[in-house]
Amino acid sequence: MIVDFSIAPIGKGESLSFDVAEAFKIIHASGIAFEHHAMGTNLEGDWDEVMAVIKACRDKLLQSCDRVSISIKIDDRKGRVDGLKSKVISARSKMLD
Repeated sequence: MIVDFSIAPIGKGESLSFDVAEAFKIIHASGIAFEHHAMGTNLEGDWDEVMAVIKACRDKLLQSCDRVSISIKIDDRKGRVDGLKSKVISARSKMLD
């Protein structure tokens, strides 16, 4: 399963880099496959693993604010392994055709 998610505190001003860094620490420590991008993070793992990471990020941010916004997009495909890399490689290879 691949999940694209973003998380942001509400009501803490324009700069979110400190809170993003706190979420990054949790993601890195989780041990699941991930890729950060400008608008969020892709995670790869089973449902329980991925949702546990998102919940941990939520819990951490709620320690310093009263409201958090979370966007989640899920691609759940049976039998897919290494989808983070293989999806990009597949699309790039078709650019060369």
